[in-house]
Amino acid sequence: MKPVIALTKGRLEKQFVQFFKELGYEAEPLMEKGRKLRIETNEFSFFFAKGVDVTTYVENGIADLGVVGGDILIEHEPDVFNLFPLPFGHCRMALATKKDYVWPDQKKRIASTFTHITKSYFKEKGESVDVIKLEGSVELAPILGLADAIVDIVETGTTLKENGLVIEDEFLSFSARLIANRSSLKIKREKLVPVIERFREGAKKR
Repeated sequence: MKPVIALTKGRLEKQFVQFFKELGYEAEPLMEKGRKLRIETNEFSFFFAKGVDVTTYVENGIADLGVVGGDILIEHEPDVFNLFPLPFGHCRMALATKKDYVWPDQKKRIASTFTHITKSYFKEKGESVDVIKLEGSVELAPILGLADAIVDIVETGTTLKENGLVIEDEFLSFSARLIANRSSLKIKREKLVPVIERFREGAKKR
């Protein structure tokens, strides 16, 4: 059976395909997949999912390997092997709010998709905050008055700037990570180890 790799849809997927091509693998089916959610190449089976779902598929053995952002691993702590960083998908976590915002005296309200990371960040600062979980467009929360600030992933900062927000603090740098199912590494060791090592060497050369 071919190794099964789960890829995070969108930006990480595109960056992985370029990396995969640089390693000398057959990348054309991935580049021409259109809206397909599953793709076969000569050597691998691929499927595409949201980042947090990639970890679920890997954890449950549906995929042998996965490519996912480091932020997802810290936030959700899946039971997978976190093998090593890949040379793309670089971003950081940031606390942002409206420009010249005056923080209230009472308990701060922070909106984020990353509630675990947010709570840990403020706990380390010795602050107790109310964390409001949002699934997307968290930039709206300070603008509409739902929260005093947000904690979110930042790559270039353009989205924040265009919505009138400024970064108060930056913490936790991430990149894409290669993860593996624990059982697969034992059962399919002969097939997976050469692939993992090829990825590792490619990551070092970037």
